[in-house]
Amino acid sequence: MAVENKRLGNHGVLVSNLCLGTMNFGWHTSEEDSFKIMDRAVELGINFFDTADVYGWEVEHGLTEEIIGRWFAQGGGRRDAVVLATKVFNPVNRKANLPEVNSDGRSLSAMKIKKHCDGSLKRLQTDWIDLYQMHHIDHDCPWDETWYAFDNLAKQGKIVYTGSSNFAGWDIATACQEAAKRGMMGLVSEQSIYHLNNRMVELEVIPACRHYGLGLIPWSPLAGGLLGGALEKAKTGRRTSDDFAEQVAQNRDKLEKYEALCRELGEGPGEVALAWLLHNPIVTAPIIGPRTIEQLESAVHATTIKLDKETLEKLDEIFPGPGGEAPMAYAW
Repeated sequence: MAVENKRLGNHGVLVSNLCLGTMNFGWHTSEEDSFKIMDRAVELGINFFDTADVYGWEVEHGLTEEIIGRWFAQGGGRRDAVVLATKVFNPVNRKANLPEVNSDGRSLSAMKIKKHCDGSLKRLQTDWIDLYQMHHIDHDCPWDETWYAFDNLAKQGKIVYTGSSNFAGWDIATACQEAAKRGMMGLVSEQSIYHLNNRMVELEVIPACRHYGLGLIPWSPLAGGLLGGALEKAKTGRRTSDDFAEQVAQNRDKLEKYEALCRELGEGPGEVALAWLLHNPIVTAPIIGPRTIEQLESAVHATTIKLDKETLEKLDEIFPGPGGEAPMAYAW
C-alpha cells in the first residue's frame, strides 16, 4: 500500500492522498461498520476525514457527525490522528429542533455559520474543526459578513482552515481576493466533482486553484459507481436504479472501451479512475466513500498504480476533457 502525505495545496498542513468520505455512515453503513472503516483507514495511513452537517440525510441530518463523534470518544488518540473536515451551507433539520429560517435555509450568513459550527462541534465531540468548508457559494451574502464569521471562528480556536466546495473559478478568485483585502489566509482547498467522465473543472476551477494555492479535493471520483465496473456488474445481474441504468446506457460506448483498457492493465476500473486523479499534481486527495472494508482497501490499492503516458493518452481519447484550460480551450 502506498498512501502518502501531501501538502494541502501550498499550505503547510499534511494530509493523506486519499480522503475518507463518510457520507454513507448511518445511512447505508451501520455505526459498527463505520467504526471499523475509520479504524482501518487510520491503520492504512489515511488521516484525512471529510463529512458535512447534513450527512445522515433521511434518517437524521447530523447523524454522520454524531457517529464520528462517538468514534472519537472511544479515545486512543483518535481525534489527534485525524485532519477533520466538515461543511456548512445547507439546512440542518433535526427532529428535536423547532423550525428556524436561518437553519432551515441555505446560506453563508454570519448567524448560520456560527450556529452550525457550534452544532457540528457538539455532534463531533471535539473542540475544533481542522477544515471548515463552505458547502456551496452564497451569492446573496456579502463577503464582508461571511469572512467576518470565519475569522471569528478561527480566533476562537474553533476552526483552523477554511475551504470551499462546488465553487466556480471566479467564486474562488473572489473569495481569495476578498480574504486578502482583510489580511486573512482565505481558502486553502476546493472540493469539486471531478472524474474521468466529468472534467469541466479543468477549464477554470483547476487554474484558479493553482493560482491561489488551493488543494483540490475531488468528490464522486467514480461517478457514483459508473467508473467502478458498471458494465461488468450489470452482467452479473446486480440490481441498479433506473437512473443509473440510464447513465450506463448513455455512456456504454465509452465504458466498453474503458473497461477493456482496465482489463489490459490488469486493474479494476475503480482503481484506475482513482489512479488517474492521483497522477494530477493539483489533486490533493480524492474523496473515497467506502461502505465496506473491502471497498476501502480496494481504493487504497489505487495509490500503488502508476499510469504511463500511453495509458493516460488512451484515457484522454475515451474521456476527452473540455479541451484544456480557459481561454485557450475555446479561443486562440
